[in-house]
Amino acid sequence: MKKLLFSLSFLLLLTGSYAQSYFEDGLSAEWHRGRRDAIREMMPPNSVAVMFNNPVKNRSNDVDFIYHPDTDFFYLTGLREPNSALLIFSEKRMIDGVETDEIIFVQPRDPRAEMWNGKRLGTEGAKEKLGFALAYVYDDFGKKPAVDFSDFEKVLSFNLSGDIESGSSNVPLKRMVNNFKKASGYPMEVSDTQLQLYELIRSADAENSDNIVQVIARYSQRNPDVANDPIIKDFLIADSPEKRMKVKDQVPGTKTDIFSLDKMLEVLREVKTEEEIALLKSAAKISAIGQVEVMKAAKPGMSEREIQGIHEFIYKRYGAEDVGYPSIVGGGNNGCILHYIENDMKHVNDRLLLMDLGAEWRGYTADVTRTIPVSGQFNKEERAIYELVFKAQEAGIALCKPGTSFAEIGQVTRQIINEGLADLGIIKRGQSHNYFPHGTSHHLGLDVHDRGSNGPLKEGAVLTVEPGIYIPEGSDCDPKWWGIAVRIEDDILVTSNGPVNLSGDAPRTVEAIEAMMKIPSILENWVLPEIN
Repeated sequence: MKKLLFSLSFLLLLTGSYAQSYFEDGLSAEWHRGRRDAIREMMPPNSVAVMFNNPVKNRSNDVDFIYHPDTDFFYLTGLREPNSALLIFSEKRMIDGVETDEIIFVQPRDPRAEMWNGKRLGTEGAKEKLGFALAYVYDDFGKKPAVDFSDFEKVLSFNLSGDIESGSSNVPLKRMVNNFKKASGYPMEVSDTQLQLYELIRSADAENSDNIVQVIARYSQRNPDVANDPIIKDFLIADSPEKRMKVKDQVPGTKTDIFSLDKMLEVLREVKTEEEIALLKSAAKISAIGQVEVMKAAKPGMSEREIQGIHEFIYKRYGAEDVGYPSIVGGGNNGCILHYIENDMKHVNDRLLLMDLGAEWRGYTADVTRTIPVSGQFNKEERAIYELVFKAQEAGIALCKPGTSFAEIGQVTRQIINEGLADLGIIKRGQSHNYFPHGTSHHLGLDVHDRGSNGPLKEGAVLTVEPGIYIPEGSDCDPKWWGIAVRIEDDILVTSNGPVNLSGDAPRTVEAIEAMMKIPSILENWVLPEIN
């Protein structure tokens, strides 16, 4: 019985704590407060924004994945703990005798849980370290302080989908979300997808109703809840804009707005502040050093996973808290798999090696790709493909200036690659192909595919430029090209004085890569015992 009680006690302590470290060289409480102020300025009068941190994700049995906060929640608070909620008011209100425009709900301090999993901030820590005047524990949500959502003209939140995993770790979060839905008038009897489509119907007018019908019809084909909704069904079968406007009048009213907050954060997070740029520079610098050290250390007898380990060792050596996304290390034909993360080839031999990795530094991630010849020297075909991709990337980077669109960057890089593939005889001129199947750029920041629009670039935006060519075995071209995969990716800061390559410390040209691979590695003489 004692053994059973100990096991149950251990399980309770293991789940639901997830205390996180707070970095002195990360973003300050004042910075996060400034982001909340920026959101507040964009909110409509007499409104409240409500958001929740990420749930805990189970890995196996009683072990969960390392916790990672929701990036929007972190952006606005700096909090790295689960089971937490944030309320931002458009104007100051008197709450519990304090005039404030925000409230945070956090995990309570718990000495027994903290003995197993580390210190929690608690309410006092949230005030001291995060700069909140009012902080409460999660059990207070919906009870105190007295916040009556009916007092507000608009309640801003996100699409609160039902993907919160069961288990003791997420019980407080589920309780807060359900309390919020009940108290705010969030339509609980319909799914979040239906709620989104109701908003689309509300936005319909005589001119755009045909397009909205097409969008809703696509959802209906995949989702029976949507297809059987009487309002949505009537909107789809209405055969004229006039009839659709009558259906629009049947959509139930709600104060809950699940779109505006999303758009506000997209606008704010697209342009980085000086503090964010400094963190992204550090993430890119560390990631570039990882690429350099692998260029020195790579040998034909190595495995993909060993090479992955060198990259990630460098990240940890500099104090990066994590990788920003699963590391991609693909030798030969494996490089033709765009999101190849198995990294289980035992011997890369003399193949080309595509390495797409990024360090996470104080919440911000880099995204850097280099392709190298493990033999130390590109052969004729590898060099031809590499230099074509490099030419496309150079042209794309040159366009990274205020006013340029993502489409323009993609169009230029794709045109260069198409012409080059035709010159090499891999495709015919004007022939469609799948050798460059992805986009050229995406925003970068707290997420590897960060928030931001696809409109004209703004000064302070950070984006990737990453053209690639992938020729899988069995392709419709001369077999001498088979298994060649090349991607070159860098992290580019947009400034009025021209693009700044944050990851430029990692060699990019054929000559620079081959020269770097001749330099001895600090890992050259490491000898480890066999474990066969």
